[in-house]
Amino acid sequence: MKFFIVHAHPEPNSFNGTLTRYAKEVLKTTGHEVIISDLYAMQFNPVSDQRNFTSQKDPNYFKQQVEEMYATVVDGFAPDIKAEMEKLDWCDVLIFQFPLWWFGLPGILKGWVDRVFAMGRIYGDGRFYDNGVFQGKKAMLSLTTSGPLTMYTEIGINGDIHTILYPINHGIFRFVGFDVLPPFIVWNASRIGDERRQAYLEEYKQRLLMINATPPIVYPTLADFDEDFQLKQ
Repeated sequence: MKFFIVHAHPEPNSFNGTLTRYAKEVLKTTGHEVIISDLYAMQFNPVSDQRNFTSQKDPNYFKQQVEEMYATVVDGFAPDIKAEMEKLDWCDVLIFQFPLWWFGLPGILKGWVDRVFAMGRIYGDGRFYDNGVFQGKKAMLSLTTSGPLTMYTEIGINGDIHTILYPINHGIFRFVGFDVLPPFIVWNASRIGDERRQAYLEEYKQRLLMINATPPIVYPTLADFDEDFQLKQ
């Protein structure tokens, strides 16, 4: 299988860095192919604007979706964007590796989504959710938190982790057609010892090697909604 890991942590020696290097080692040793986009190492620009394009539909008024649709037709995406799109086309499995910052993605990773998930090329014209461009592919979050599991339950002070991750899992991955796998979460990452870190690496290894046997998160299908996109009674 072909794995594409989008890595977002500024410190190479962080546990996020360890997880990405370990994933690459495990997957390649077992015969899989791996590509990594290390966004900080690449100095990836997360700002989405006219620089996304080499083409220009309207020089007088910038509307990103209009320019994305035009760039899709005329092959007008900037080289850095085009390269990431090609990695998405190539992969069977997409993994986001990141620390949970302010209950969401680090800015550099959110900016990667803003720039790369372009209308016309990645979604649009009825291609979303189970009709999405990437249907048949899998996606998974691998992340670290600074707090323990107890803070991220339905009765925890931070709220249910699955609710926190819903905008990413459903609003990004599922929206463009991926089958979304349950997240791999390292709790309390900065406060655990070497023994627990090693145990997490072994758990991550098993998750990666069992990727095809892991049931995806179940979301309603498009057929479950009426013409107003409300769930049918």
